[in-house]
Amino acid sequence: MTDSRSLADGVWMHRALALARRGIGRTTPNPMVGACVVTDDGVVVGHGSHHRAGSRHAEVIALDEAGVRAAGATLFCTLEPCVHTGRTAPCTSRIIASGVRRVVAAVEDPDPRVQGRGFECLREAGVEVEVGVGRVAAIRLNQPFFTAIMSGRPFVIAKAATSLDGQVAAPGGHRTLLTAGPANRRTQRLRASVDAVAVGSGTVLADDPLLTVREVFRERPLARVIFDRRLRTPPGARLFSTLATGPVIIVTSPSGAAQRSQAEALEVAGATLLVESAPGLAPMLRRLVQLEIQSLLLEGGTTLHASAWAEGLVDYVQIYVTPHALGPGGVPLARGLASSLPELLEPRVEVWGPDIGIEGYVYRAD
Repeated sequence: MTDSRSLADGVWMHRALALARRGIGRTTPNPMVGACVVTDDGVVVGHGSHHRAGSRHAEVIALDEAGVRAAGATLFCTLEPCVHTGRTAPCTSRIIASGVRRVVAAVEDPDPRVQGRGFECLREAGVEVEVGVGRVAAIRLNQPFFTAIMSGRPFVIAKAATSLDGQVAAPGGHRTLLTAGPANRRTQRLRASVDAVAVGSGTVLADDPLLTVREVFRERPLARVIFDRRLRTPPGARLFSTLATGPVIIVTSPSGAAQRSQAEALEVAGATLLVESAPGLAPMLRRLVQLEIQSLLLEGGTTLHASAWAEGLVDYVQIYVTPHALGPGGVPLARGLASSLPELLEPRVEVWGPDIGIEGYVYRAD
């Protein structure tokens, strides 16, 4: 490949990735995909992004817009085109029929139904295929999808706010508001982008949170997950007044579910109970993937954060350091999250009003 063609491929893939980002918070259980059709003289004749599961794929939208101009052109797509029939027909068939001469894809689809077969199908039909342009960015964009397919659990974001002296709550574990408006609005945008928000039962008892998306538009319902092995969640918790915005899922143990009167009261309130007998948090997370939850925002409390970290289940960390001092006797930030900050990958440090946000990945994309 010439340097000029390589440079041009990078530019068009950047455009396709920008198109794919339009699907943030909308496409699960499908990945976010963007595509554009570009002629040899550098004219974009078609572009598309996948909107939601069951709708047309990005490649098909781009090819439909291009029409006959797709013949002899290059299709740039952020993920390997599908080769199987699901809710829609295979993209490879549509690509081959369009007369596209070349396909440039960022990364292979890890779905066992695809996993290289899409590329193979295109090559067998005489289509030139290039793979790897924008690979890391494409994996980062769809990390929840990749994690769910390859690890069988959701992509986990651990978020917390801490005082200057490392406390997340005042003595006694009482509800403590630390972050200011700019950081709070950013949290709402993060909630709008994930499939579910999760807390432990202790957080429900102490804070009685709604865990809804506010001030930001979200197209799909947001699942709220409570990890509660002892089934301590009150049936009168405020979450149950917001069921129209998304389901409330309580993951509990057989001993918790054995409290029949409490379990029945929670079900009447609107909760969906998931009973998991295996120890640890990992089996509970695997259950959530079965409910099409591929990205999970862990908002607290400390016990839940510590458990997720100890089991190696945290993929991304987002910590806000606030200009408050809560003094001795408060609830400290989980040690795993605190110790991770100097070693985060692709770290970002930003100022959000009076608060400082520190975030980054725990594991590499590749």
